[in-house]
Amino acid sequence: MSKEPRLKKIIVGANDLSLGISIVIATLIGIGIGWGLYKITGIVWLLWLGIFWGIGAALLNIYKAYKKTKKELDELAKDPKYSYQKENN
Repeated sequence: MSKEPRLKKIIVGANDLSLGISIVIATLIGIGIGWGLYKITGIVWLLWLGIFWGIGAALLNIYKAYKKTKKELDELAKDPKYSYQKENN
């Protein structure tokens, strides 16, 4: 019997899906902030500033996910089970 949790596939899937959701949410929040600032002040460039904030936050989320994945893969590469060594002939 496996010692892995029964819901591991669901948890891994939700974690993978969370990056896509966070990109959309960050962009929508930025647009919402920009729209709110535009409605309050009437200055159009504040709307664009909010959009750029949202896109910047989405890119930051992508960068953080990349760093996390890279760290996990680097640790996996150090595992002797997965190391590749040429045979000396």
